[in-house]
Amino acid sequence: KTKMSKRIIPMFPEVRAALLQLKEKQLQRGMSNATVDGYKNFVFLNRFGDVYSGQVINRVIKRICEAYNEEESKIAIKENRNPVLLPHFTAHNLRHTFCTRFCEQEQNVKIIQEIMGHADITTTMDIYNEATKEAKIDSFKRLEGKIKIC
Repeated sequence: KTKMSKRIIPMFPEVRAALLQLKEKQLQRGMSNATVDGYKNFVFLNRFGDVYSGQVINRVIKRICEAYNEEESKIAIKENRNPVLLPHFTAHNLRHTFCTRFCEQEQNVKIIQEIMGHADITTTMDIYNEATKEAKIDSFKRLEGKIKIC
């Protein structure tokens, strides 16, 4: 959508290995090399070799949650307890969760902004940098002993 959306995002070695393994399987199957807006070499393709749409991914997430919740409800009845159900969420919620957890671990907001592809740093700060109760307590634990109180 913006020039910031074209970026380099580091990844964990395990993630890279899994993506390369998936890509190799696709090459062995002779899957189509889909092109979207001039981009190629997509890793996640459907059985026809086409790129998944966001709507398809969200429907899959919904089906997984519904199946889990149904099974969890049956188990909870057998165990005479309240079920622990998954709420409705979308792929964008996963992005939001990642960014929130990233903000809890990374102090350099510029790094977070660039990884997330935000053109304006206020987006990163206002939407994703949530001050959870736990984060505030941890912050004060790190601060303890570093400020002299007379």
